[in-house]
Amino acid sequence: MLSRAEIGRGGVVTKAAALAAELAPVLARHAAKADADAEFPRDSVEALRKAGLFGLLVPTEYGGMGGDLGDMVEAATLLAGGCLSTAMIWAMHCQQVDTVVRHAGGALRAVLLPRIAVDGYYLASVTTEPGNGAHLLTASSALVSEDQQLLVRRDAPVVTGGEFADGFLVTMRASADEPPNRVSLVYLDRSQVEARTVRDWNAMGMRGTRSVAMVLSGTASADQLIGAAGGFRAVAVDSMIPAGHLAWSACWLGAARAALHSLASLIRSSDRPASINIDSDLVRHRLARTRVELELCGAYLLHIRNEVMHRRRLERGMDEYAFQIKLDTLKVACSELTFSAVDRLVQLGGAMTGYQRDAPVPLERHFRDLRSASLNYSNDRLLSAIGALTLLDGAGSLGDGAETGTGLCHGEGAEGVRDEETY
Repeated sequence: MLSRAEIGRGGVVTKAAALAAELAPVLARHAAKADADAEFPRDSVEALRKAGLFGLLVPTEYGGMGGDLGDMVEAATLLAGGCLSTAMIWAMHCQQVDTVVRHAGGALRAVLLPRIAVDGYYLASVTTEPGNGAHLLTASSALVSEDQQLLVRRDAPVVTGGEFADGFLVTMRASADEPPNRVSLVYLDRSQVEARTVRDWNAMGMRGTRSVAMVLSGTASADQLIGAAGGFRAVAVDSMIPAGHLAWSACWLGAARAALHSLASLIRSSDRPASINIDSDLVRHRLARTRVELELCGAYLLHIRNEVMHRRRLERGMDEYAFQIKLDTLKVACSELTFSAVDRLVQLGGAMTGYQRDAPVPLERHFRDLRSASLNYSNDRLLSAIGALTLLDGAGSLGDGAETGTGLCHGEGAEGVRDEETY
């Protein structure tokens, strides 16, 4: 588990982690209102912008912080301790920025990345689509080429922060003549698109993300394609999927850690609820089980973070069976174990401390927020993918996975095992 004392790599507090630790209390002050009103956390997002964190992954030559996915994981874990909705908004933005940095053409990077770094330009993801079962790597809405322009018309049932985004990364079928698995990724600036909200966001948890349904209509130039035309699969496997799994897992871990820390602090204090006996073996066992689950999440998160960064340094792909299984396992494990941990804390807190919305520790909000984790990029579909790949790869090994891959995750026998739902 990432400890408060060693939030940076090797025990060294990084700039990103230091900023996130400073901003987490700001996010916490606004979290309850954003949750109660299902409103976008404007003040919290603005604080992240002013601190330069929206440009964390932008290289320094474009004015950004020049951070990497390790910095993102550290910062996301800390920010989520203040407000999971805000942290998820920021983390998904970072996922999109990583995609632009690694796969956009030079002209687009030169225009877009300085705006992200200097102005805190917010990128939203548009990957869900009605009727496609939330499959990330397929699309039914097709790009239309007209006078060297790309016409986009897209229904999106879930767009995190879409009403407040400055720009969008949108998956589209490459053309009407292409099959659904030939997907392109296109960038649209807010000025280029009419973005109309068609369904509000009144969810159980993650209410501050304002993940509304939208209809987007707009026009882009050819240099606004990210990656090759029809080549989104390569972009997703290299960037969007690993960055997403790392970012989301870090956010869920951070929220669960905050819940444990807050309840443990309350139990130690003079305000300890009378119903909680600090000398009870049951109380200690529940705290221990919670800590064990979060330790496992944190250790596996750091392991996968390190391997992703190692592969990037070696320019080695992310598409081997063994490593794809590990990436998917990270998401499934962290989504399930963090919710299990907070569920146990609610039970420990009881009806008054664990279940009340106005309790001194916001366990009820953490519980509702983390219930979404298994739905965000559906665990049922990921488990199906893990099972399919296990038939091809077997039990794996205790190694780091870098030498155990046996082929492409979307090669023969594994086609179509990936899909995505996003909040």
